Amino acid sequence: MGGTFDPIHFGHLVTAEEALVQFNLDRVVFMPTGRPARKTHEDVSAAEHRYLMTVLATAGNPDFDVSRMEVDRPGTTYTVDTLRTLRDEYGPGAELFFVTGADAVWEILTWKDADEFASLCTFIAATRPGYDLEAARQEHADSLGRIRIEFIEVPALAISSTDLRDRVRTNRPIRYLLPEPVAGYIEKYGLYRKAY
Repeated sequence: MGGTFDPIHFGHLVTAEEALVQFNLDRVVFMPTGRPARKTHEDVSAAEHRYLMTVLATAGNPDFDVSRMEVDRPGTTYTVDTLRTLRDEYGPGAELFFVTGADAVWEILTWKDADEFASLCTFIAATRPGYDLEAARQEHADSLGRIRIEFIEVPALAISSTDLRDRVRTNRPIRYLLPEPVAGYIEKYGLYRKAY
């Protein structure tokens, strides 16, 4: 499960757990991006903070791991490079899944070497109740033959990392929107207090 995780929240965790159970996965590896290609460096907290918040958020679930692979990789982070490395690491017999939000799947098709994704993984696209899956399929019909996408529905959690950063910046509560250790980490290190 790749993402900026700036910060990680319950929506991420619920999606990972749902994917784990529905697809009988061995485990979910959270992969915080190092220097994401689609975001300017100034818009993203330091990779080490995002990595440590992800470790704190997932520590209580033995089926969740957190990888430093992208955090430690120098330069801009590209998902296809990570998938290639994972394919080499686990071998051709391993079935790899990339867990993300349904809306993000369509954006991924514009990423670097997107056509190669089909040979590397299957996407698990999380939708919320009320998501018009048929409309999305029709809109992106030309892309569906290129990649494998499985859809899962997760409970509607109107939580976003953007909103959480705004809440911290404007002194609004974040409690119960993300794990308590992550909220404590944000407070301890003064994350998101200044406007970008």
